[in-house]
Amino acid sequence: MMKSEEVLRILDILVPNPKCPLNYKKDYELLLAVMLSAQTTDDRVNMVTEKLFKYDIAELANLKTEVLENIIKPVGTQKRKSEYIKKIAMKLIEDHKGRVPHDRSYVESLPGVGHKTCNVVFSELFEEPNLAVDTHVSRVSKRLSLAAAADDVLEIEHKLCKFFPESSWSKVHVQLVLFGRYRCKAKNPLCDDCPFKNRLCKKPLV
Repeated sequence: MMKSEEVLRILDILVPNPKCPLNYKKDYELLLAVMLSAQTTDDRVNMVTEKLFKYDIAELANLKTEVLENIIKPVGTQKRKSEYIKKIAMKLIEDHKGRVPHDRSYVESLPGVGHKTCNVVFSELFEEPNLAVDTHVSRVSKRLSLAAAADDVLEIEHKLCKFFPESSWSKVHVQLVLFGRYRCKAKNPLCDDCPFKNRLCKKPLV
C-alpha cells in the first residue's frame, strides 16, 4: 500500500492545476450547476448553463417551467431539475437575499441538493475541506485499492478522508475527478504509462 504523500505526489504530476470543471460566476450558479450535473457530464452542464445563466436568480425563480425545461433538456430529467431550479432560486431569495449561505443543514435541505453537492459547493465557495465522491472518484478509489469494491459513496468518503490529510481534501477531490475522467476512464482506461500501474492499481474491473 502506498502512503498518502506518494499518491498525492503522483496526482500532482498527473493533474497539476486542478480547477472546478463547472463554469460559474456567482455562488448560486455553482450550486445550480452542481445540482444539474447529476447523471450527466460537466460538458453538457456547461453547455446548458451558458444559456441558463443569462437569467439572474430572480428571473430564474419566475421563468416559465417550459422555458427552463427546453434550456436544460440536454442534461436529462429536465422536468424534475427545472422544478429544482425554480424552488432553489425562490428559497435563496426569500431566506438569504439570493446568496448561498455557509450553512450545511440549510443548503442540504434545498430540493435536489444532497451531501455530495454540498461538499462540492462548500469546498469551492468557502474553501471548506471536503472530499466529494462522484462516479469518477468512486471508480478510481476502488481501482487504487483506497476503497473496497462493495463500498458505497459515504464509506468511500470516510476512507479517503482518513487516508489523505485534511488540508488536501478539496484539491484531491478535483484531481481524482479529472484523473478518472481523462485517464482512469470507465472504458478503455489509459493504463500503459500510468504511474499507479503495478504499484497500487488493481486490474480495472470496476
